[in-house]
Amino acid sequence: MKRSIEERERIKRMLVYEQNLWHNGHRFVAGIDEAGRGPLAGPVVAAAVVFPQDVFFLEVDDSKRLKPEKRERLAEEIKKNAVAIGIGIVGPEDIDRINILQATYMAMRQAVYKLSLSPLYLLVDGRKIPDAEWPQTPIVKGDSLSFSIAAASIIAKVTRDAIMYDLHRKYPEYGFEKHKGYGTKSHIEAILKFGPSPVHRKTFKVRQWGNN
Repeated sequence: MKRSIEERERIKRMLVYEQNLWHNGHRFVAGIDEAGRGPLAGPVVAAAVVFPQDVFFLEVDDSKRLKPEKRERLAEEIKKNAVAIGIGIVGPEDIDRINILQATYMAMRQAVYKLSLSPLYLLVDGRKIPDAEWPQTPIVKGDSLSFSIAAASIIAKVTRDAIMYDLHRKYPEYGFEKHKGYGTKSHIEAILKFGPSPVHRKTFKVRQWGNN
């Protein structure tokens, strides 16, 4: 009982940013977050999630704190409760062309454009999205402080993991299904053995690759 009460109170705290915006006339508040900035391979994925003003369900949290099974379950719960969800995906070639930070902003803008709701107010994990046409508030560690941003982090992570499972079937020698493209020891050993694949980020410098 105590844990249930504490969890409900935690979710209430996570909805404070959204509640303040709703009370000030912002009907559609979108939480924005990304997954996949750090890996050596695969895309960066961003998600935008808009909830109705009466939303309330438990266990939503920063995706990094959740086990895969719970993320999958919560992703389905988010999809059932959200007014709209947008997803942006920017692949390795564009990451190499414009750098990972700009690719992340590109994915975030794509995610918001796919919402088809207006007017929007954005709650963004970390930094503001440059050249965004919507008012926004950046929140440091927003994926643990805002319900909508945490939901976006879950959708982005689950979406990207599914992409990496698909890439594993295409390039099984790299073990993408285990490390999701991050620079683990086994991943780097596979790169040294087989060379980088077409979905590796060529501009990401890893000493063991022999990059200068």
